[in-house]
Amino acid sequence: MRILITNDDGIHAPGLKVLEKIARAISDEVWIIAPETDQSGSSHSLTLSDPLRLREVTKKHFAVKGTPTDCVIMGVRHLLKDQPPDLVLSGVNRGQNLADDVTYSGTIAGAFEGSILGIRSIALSQAFRDPENLFWETAEAHGAETVRRLLDMDVDPNIVLNVNFPPCAPDEVTGIEVTRQGKRDQGRLNLDARFDGRGNPYYWIAFERRRQNPPAGTDLRAVIDGAISVTPLRLNLTDDATHSALADRLTKSQDA
Repeated sequence: MRILITNDDGIHAPGLKVLEKIARAISDEVWIIAPETDQSGSSHSLTLSDPLRLREVTKKHFAVKGTPTDCVIMGVRHLLKDQPPDLVLSGVNRGQNLADDVTYSGTIAGAFEGSILGIRSIALSQAFRDPENLFWETAEAHGAETVRRLLDMDVDPNIVLNVNFPPCAPDEVTGIEVTRQGKRDQGRLNLDARFDGRGNPYYWIAFERRRQNPPAGTDLRAVIDGAISVTPLRLNLTDDATHSALADRLTKSQDA
């Protein structure tokens, strides 16, 4: 099996090294193609107005001056064009990608780009409570077996599997749960206003830390409860119920 791995935290991110260990536990053929710099929050953006710069770090290990989407395209359409990868793994992200995060996440987008190109794709993220204690050992301990179990299932390549490891020690993980995408309390979203050395204002987008009680069955609940969350995601954002209601209503108005 040929595996392409990428991330959005950048070529030097510790989570990328964890993902490489996970991938090498599954296959001897692993290609690393990751952004030159941190691309967190880049979502599914791709570079159109600037050239893509490709730097070979070591054998089968490349940095791209671009987004995770650029990296996957570069891998599939250029570096591996004669023998495309069988699997795209994106991550391991520094921090969870749950609920609304999936629309912002470059990690998820890297996996989505793989699925668009017809390749089975999985995104992996490591949740944490304290940035000084990131529990990389949990993703490393459970990552390869989780990916193997998912690969054993007949999943449509158009579906991205979003895996989130809980913020706890490896032996405290309670299991794996198949979940639905949750919904965050957007009241936690704030702008942190500050001033630079010249007195000019600048801002950080930030989220308040507060206890949550999300519904059972959601990705948020599973991770809070110490489980590995696996959420199947589809890029097609069409809402079928609203589509049917609109079509019925507009057809009737035209016939009137």
